Amino acid sequence: MSSNTPWHTDRWFTSPWNHDPEMGDLQFPAEIEIHDVTLRDGEQQAGVEFRADDKIRIAEALAEAGVQRIEAGLPAVSDEDEKAVREIASRNLGAKIYAFSRCMVDDVKKAIDCGVHGVVMEIPSSKHLIELGYRWSLERAIDLSIEATSFAHEAGLQVSFFPIDATRASVTDYLNLVSRVAEDGHVDALGLVDTFGVLTPHAVERFVKVSRERLNVPLETHFHQDFGLGVANSLIAAAAGAACLQTTVGGLGERAGNTPTEETVLALLTLYNQDIGIKTEKLTSVSRLVMELAGVSQPGNRPITGETLFNVESGIIATWVRNVRDVDTTEVVPYLPSLVGQPGPTIVLGKGSGIDNIAEGLERLGVEATDEQKMEMLMQVKSKSLQKRDLLDDEEFAAIAEDVLGTRA
Repeated sequence: MSSNTPWHTDRWFTSPWNHDPEMGDLQFPAEIEIHDVTLRDGEQQAGVEFRADDKIRIAEALAEAGVQRIEAGLPAVSDEDEKAVREIASRNLGAKIYAFSRCMVDDVKKAIDCGVHGVVMEIPSSKHLIELGYRWSLERAIDLSIEATSFAHEAGLQVSFFPIDATRASVTDYLNLVSRVAEDGHVDALGLVDTFGVLTPHAVERFVKVSRERLNVPLETHFHQDFGLGVANSLIAAAAGAACLQTTVGGLGERAGNTPTEETVLALLTLYNQDIGIKTEKLTSVSRLVMELAGVSQPGNRPITGETLFNVESGIIATWVRNVRDVDTTEVVPYLPSLVGQPGPTIVLGKGSGIDNIAEGLERLGVEATDEQKMEMLMQVKSKSLQKRDLLDDEEFAAIAEDVLGTRA
């Protein structure tokens, strides 16, 4: 392994195809920031209700992990949200604190009172949603945006303009709206907003290109997971020049959720060699905190943070692990579990286990056995695991070993 193999380091082993010269010229910005929206859009997941003290704990954990921007909430939603935004902004966490706001002056006033650095300002950009969902005219949406963004700018806030449903608007309507707001109001950065997660990866580069050509301001992504494309779309947008990626911890959010922070950050690092300053070793602990406070359970094999992600039941893979772990563990995992704050790989015992799983279990017990005894133990492990419909723990395996070895009292 050397600096000439960015796909194979002492912490990960991905694919040389990712770095093939034929891939073309990727245009990653010199600096890429994560703008975490867990405390606002993440909380929009049905049934997730963060209290002010929950939001403060999460914000502190995000900042400690190196997240550059934190969207603390929408102060206009409730007194509790306003309290959380105000308190987070006052704590000097190191991250830039943003509030979310509708394009309404009263919303902006609340954000200003909270002492935030910037404000993400939403307005629908698809004519059909404006007329059917809001029952407004397009002109009203534009006028409100101009008034509110100008007010925010004059108050000293950074303005990230957030055109809702941009990817279902016609290109003409979308560009007309953002152009008029930028010209007659104020836009410091433009959100590329795929509210319903309907943008394909093949369309992302053009979305970035036409947006940048029209406004020439920094671009931020905000992609949803309705078709599971948020991570891929965010990566493509970053490779095309988008400098800020809006994500949520664990992919929390409306319907299928938002682009997950963990997958996005780790993919940038290990697949594209883009270290954006996030402490990846804290990804798991931050995720576990957020899920606990959100009351949300996630699959054990969820990428990056799943509790059973690095458990190895398969006999074939267990053999690989035992053969390579003292040489190069990345031969059997794409990245070291420690890179994301996880233990492992851990060889476990179940229906799919092989003889090396038994050998591993015996070593944990400090017990020796003959090959014939190991095979007998394996048959019992398979049978009991199938009966249980789950893995066996060390205590259950110890009982099997004692039975086979004839050492049970």
